[in-house]
Amino acid sequence: MRFPFPVGKADFIQGDEAIARAAILAGCRFYAGYPITPASEIFEAMALYMPLVDGVVIQMEDEIASIAAIIGASWAGAKAMTATSGPGFSLMQENIGYAVMTETPIVVVDVQRGGPSTGQPTLPSQGDIMQSIWGTHGDHSLIVLSPSTVQEAFDFTIRAFNLAEKYRTPVILLSDAEVGHMRERVYIPEPDEIEIVNRKLPQNEEEAKLPFGDPHGDFVPPMPIFGRGYRTYVTGLTHDERGRPRTVEREVHERVIRRIVEKIERNKKDIFDYEARELDDAEVAIVTTGIVARSALRAIKELRELGIKAGLLKINTIWPFDFELIEKIAGKVERIYVPEMNLGQLYHLVREGANGKAEVKLISKIGGEVHTPMEIVDFIRRDFS
Repeated sequence: MRFPFPVGKADFIQGDEAIARAAILAGCRFYAGYPITPASEIFEAMALYMPLVDGVVIQMEDEIASIAAIIGASWAGAKAMTATSGPGFSLMQENIGYAVMTETPIVVVDVQRGGPSTGQPTLPSQGDIMQSIWGTHGDHSLIVLSPSTVQEAFDFTIRAFNLAEKYRTPVILLSDAEVGHMRERVYIPEPDEIEIVNRKLPQNEEEAKLPFGDPHGDFVPPMPIFGRGYRTYVTGLTHDERGRPRTVEREVHERVIRRIVEKIERNKKDIFDYEARELDDAEVAIVTTGIVARSALRAIKELRELGIKAGLLKINTIWPFDFELIEKIAGKVERIYVPEMNLGQLYHLVREGANGKAEVKLISKIGGEVHTPMEIVDFIRRDFS
């Protein structure tokens, strides 16, 4: 297939553009959305490219309809995506829960901006971390990825589609206005260089009759496709393995919810991704994610020049979270610092993981400006002296 953008070489592109190109290379052929700053460029790029690869783009009346449309498209067999920012992401939470309960593989991009409410439409934030993990009600688990560069925005989008299909779950790509709007050189691979995970389909009629069963013992049921000859019942109500509503039987509810959660938790080592720098001999650790990791990377260099042995843990997968890794790091360092563009969200996960083995301190900054390296350095230097 010929793609409507260069492949096999680097291109100087915006983060939102990189997400759109990656989605198409990952096999996305249905996009539904509603314009919202700072995610509108994803919509614009998809509207430009998708008709050229026989894909479909629809502007819906709002974000609620957008996520509902991609859920329907996924059940019809398409890899599907939507993109939004904080206010729209809030509107999507009910249907994210529906996608979790119905085990529908979709990708939702949240290009974060300052909030709450309409907040700061053109400025970056990391205020949606907790919402991305726990925003929908009830017991559940899903996958949340966080890029810090335009190249990662591209790479993580492909990974988001692969994880959605592999584990039959919604995947949130938690970008921000800074990553979304900056331009960097991005290597766009040839299609045959990209690992693509496709949907696990029923192999026989018996598997197709159990769209929410566990015939292979891996907690991930094969997913039938509407219109492919199977009768499939899909509901957000508590349901049995055949999809039939069973709302008052405790055992049925526990069985389906525990499996939905366990299919993520049991595969945490496969899903969780991070990058470690200078941690082997570190006396302090900086744990961060997304755009702030760029400043933190420079900060550890500056701190070492000042005689403070600092290391960095850049969290690429916010959920599922590897609490054991944090506890291991906490057992080796004196303090852990968490710089983030909110009043403390990743901080709570890190503090829980540290399990009291090291003091965890928040370096908070809000208002739409990314931490500078020296702000991180000065905070740690003052605290460490």
